[in-house]
Amino acid sequence: QVQLVESGGGLVQAGGSLRLSCAASGSIFSINAMGWYRQAPGKQRELVARIVYVGNTNYADSVKGRFTISRDNAKNTVYLQMNSLKPEDTALYYCNADIRTSVGGVFRNFWGQGTQVTVSS
Repeated sequence: QVQLVESGGGLVQAGGSLRLSCAASGSIFSINAMGWYRQAPGKQRELVARIVYVGNTNYADSVKGRFTISRDNAKNTVYLQMNSLKPEDTALYYCNADIRTSVGGVFRNFWGQGTQVTVSS
């Protein structure tokens, strides 16, 4: 059993900052990519940022220069530092990871339950 638990969401004024964390726990042999997605009301879930094990990253155009994704492989944790937040960043933010649970097993995709980020104007 694998769990992804997000934390760090909340209410912030436009221009402010938040730092999201997501810790993976359970039967984990290895983790490849970890990332953050978001879903605003009435919209589709979209990729925010993603980081692979060796550290390569990619970002949605809308957050480039404002958000930074990082990870601590020893802690199986991924972070999302969000600066210069805008009202349009308001959404439920989900953690996502590709995890292998046993030697020789395949990587499977797991999701967290989400953490709400609300940016007021």
